[in-house]
Amino acid sequence: MACNLQTVFIPRGKLLAPTETMFSRRSIGFGLQSPAESIAAWSASVVCAVASHETMTRGAPVVGLDTLINTRRSPPLHERTEKGKEVSTGKFGRFGGKYVPETLMTCLSELEVEFNLVLHDAKFQAELATALKDYVGRETPLYFAQRLTNHYRNSNGVGPEIYLKREDLNHGGAHKINNAIAQAMLAKRIGRKSIVAATGAGQHGVATAAACAKLGLECTIFMGSLDMERQSSNVILMKHLGAQVKSVDGNFKDANSEAIRDWVGNLETSYYLSGTAVGPHPCPSMVREFQSVIGRETRKQAMEKWGGKPDVLVACVGSGSNALGLFHEFLRDEDVRMIGVEAAGLGLDSGRHSATLARGEVGVYHGAMSYLLQDEEGQIIGPHSIGVGLEYPGVSPELSFLKDTKRAEFYTVTDQEAIDAFQRVCRLEGIFPALEASHALAFLEKLCPNLPNGTKVVVNCSGRGDKDAATVFKYIQEQDSQMD
Repeated sequence: MACNLQTVFIPRGKLLAPTETMFSRRSIGFGLQSPAESIAAWSASVVCAVASHETMTRGAPVVGLDTLINTRRSPPLHERTEKGKEVSTGKFGRFGGKYVPETLMTCLSELEVEFNLVLHDAKFQAELATALKDYVGRETPLYFAQRLTNHYRNSNGVGPEIYLKREDLNHGGAHKINNAIAQAMLAKRIGRKSIVAATGAGQHGVATAAACAKLGLECTIFMGSLDMERQSSNVILMKHLGAQVKSVDGNFKDANSEAIRDWVGNLETSYYLSGTAVGPHPCPSMVREFQSVIGRETRKQAMEKWGGKPDVLVACVGSGSNALGLFHEFLRDEDVRMIGVEAAGLGLDSGRHSATLARGEVGVYHGAMSYLLQDEEGQIIGPHSIGVGLEYPGVSPELSFLKDTKRAEFYTVTDQEAIDAFQRVCRLEGIFPALEASHALAFLEKLCPNLPNGTKVVVNCSGRGDKDAATVFKYIQEQDSQMD
């Protein structure tokens, strides 16, 4: 079994959380000059030890589906039951956890304590509610897409009803601000003055920069050089908002590694603001919690509009923040289908895709266990999608768990199908969805013909697509030139 800085492939084994002594210059192979520098190079976590398959979950409590559903609002730390303590491990079945050096354990544990406290702090929650309403612009509409609905009706006028959860109307143009403003408020509460984050499509970068500007915090955003070229408009916005934008060779996975490395080197003064539902606990749970306002609003709005629940929820899946934001509220409602749509890129057999749940294997990356795109030796396979925000080789531990338990369904659509959906929604509804959200909208072509008449389908329109307009135009031009 191969083991490198980026990932660990575990077809039959268990990864033990690395300790400080494991992070020698020799084992990492980074040419670092000190133990502190070696630990800072955790950015992709992880030098590992391997145990037998039989001990995979032994000695560490895990969270089953019932616990996962029932602990969206975990009790205060001093009131936790034995069952409540399981939540603190950040385990979703075999997924999640904290695969980090011991030096980081204290920092993450302190963050977990503060996270649990603010969930039950009336003052913090009131301030967050005000920020979401007056600054972010919530609640976002649950919009009935009449012409899109008509498009999916058959010749007899039979078909589902399509609703869009309009997260694209949030301040900053995406769902990312829900989590960014909450975590920035948490960072300020614990005395941090400097925020570090990584972004792919730039939406999390814009949201973080905006939140930092509002709260008077310093902001540094790491972004892959390839993504900066493709999402240049968001780079400009981040700079206007006062953020320092640092280019990293590669794409989001590389930027995320660099952001974590920067944070680890400045634990006492900086705060790593994760926008994705990945990484060591409590990061995935925090992102999921702060995004779950999407699902709570959807339940309320569905009751107001038709007196019931949605029948089907659809969301794109990169790392999982917008999907979990919509899904989590409905985990207990087994009559509500939850469908995540990954990026098939140029096709699943092309090797150029970001379909982690469809084609990935279990491993550890960026501090947590989940499905990963990796080769037989555990080396990360570079992801691809025309939706830049979907280009990540890992995925949420919680979504990994929902896949294994079959509570959620996961499918894929190609670049071409996403482009077609972008154009379709533009022309039928006058809405330009982000290319990431266009993947979810594209899946309606396969889903709707098989649904009963009147089925209520809610699609999370997670972001606005003006950032992608030039990409779509260029793609269409290239396709037309190839046909000439």
